[in-house]
Amino acid sequence: MRALKSIALILVGLLVVAGPVRPAGQQTLEIASKTGVHVFAVEIADNDTERAKGLMYRRELPEGQGMLFDFHREQEVSFWMQNTYIPLDMVFIRGDGRILRIAENTEPLSTRLVPSGGPVRAVLEVIGGTTRKLGIAPGDRVASPIFNAR
Repeated sequence: MRALKSIALILVGLLVVAGPVRPAGQQTLEIASKTGVHVFAVEIADNDTERAKGLMYRRELPEGQGMLFDFHREQEVSFWMQNTYIPLDMVFIRGDGRILRIAENTEPLSTRLVPSGGPVRAVLEVIGGTTRKLGIAPGDRVASPIFNAR
C-alpha cells in the first residue's frame, strides 16, 4: 500500500511539473497591440483536412483560445462559417506576422465567403468580439513560430 501511495505521489508531482496538458498540435501565440500583449492557446490546423474542418460543429470556444490555420506560404484565402455555430473573429496574418485584416463577429452557419483581402500566411479564429474587446487591429504583430519577423 505504501508503494502505491509513493507512485501516486510521484505521478501527481510529474503532472504539476509538466504543466497543463494541451492537445497535440496546440501552441501559444501572442499578439502585441497598442493595449498590450495578448496571449492565446491555439490549436494548429496545418493540413487540408484540418483546415477544412476548422471549428465546425463546436458549440463553444473559451476566451483566450482559438485556432490558427497555417497555409505554409502567403496566398489569398477565403473562409466561410458553414456548420460553425459560434460567431468568430477572423484575423488574417501576413508571413511577417503583421495583421492584414480582421473580420469581426462572422455570422454563424453562413456560406458567405470572408476573403483575406490580400496574401496571408495564416488565419487566427477566436471567439467573436475578442479583437474589439482587446483592441487588436490591422498592423499589430503576431508572434508564433510560423512567422518570419522582417
